[in-house]
Amino acid sequence: MEVRIISIGALSAHPLWNEKGPVRVGHATTTLIRADKAMILIDPALPEAALAARLRERANVQPSEITHVFLTSFRPDTHRGITAFDRAEWLIHQDEREGVGQALVIQLKKLAEGEMSADDRRIRESLEQDVAILQRCKVVAESIVERVDIFPLPGVTPGMCGLLIEEPRHTTVICGDAIPTVEHLEQGKVLVSALDVEKAKASFEEAVEIADLLVLGRDNMVVNPTKRPF
Repeated sequence: MEVRIISIGALSAHPLWNEKGPVRVGHATTTLIRADKAMILIDPALPEAALAARLRERANVQPSEITHVFLTSFRPDTHRGITAFDRAEWLIHQDEREGVGQALVIQLKKLAEGEMSADDRRIRESLEQDVAILQRCKVVAESIVERVDIFPLPGVTPGMCGLLIEEPRHTTVICGDAIPTVEHLEQGKVLVSALDVEKAKASFEEAVEIADLLVLGRDNMVVNPTKRPF
């Protein structure tokens, strides 16, 4: 079992740095799990070419070797590079798939109701691409492989879901945006843009309670500050 950060993510605007609007391109942290014969990539957030290069640099892995892609959420900046992994099985939590799917259908229907401008057509094309990706994503029930279990963390999005990786000496939780940065972790705060703030707070607390190591949604892997060294 190995958990390796491929690319450290970033918020487009970091509220705990007093940034009021976007100052950078946001992208999620991308993580690779090697477990037996499986190679699981979480949140392929960079563009295809950049992500393929990072995989080679960080893990000596080709995109064709990835067996599974797991999305912690279906935010646009979690899956930019997903089409580079055409041979892999794409996975997502059921609640996220259903919640996002309904929203996409509503948006497409609204666009179809009136005369579309050039901007509207571009938006429709982007939405249709998202629908195609979401349709290919399969629902994962409990585990991807042995000792790599899904870990629902709803609140920021309807079905945000992390992964729980159990190893002999410690437990790692890949958090997604349930805990986005080390500042959010240290200050006990969730994203103000969360769909349901109370659920997001409960998910935050659950991740902190169980994990020895945390892979943050827009930051690095960190030791849980509430746990003793292991």
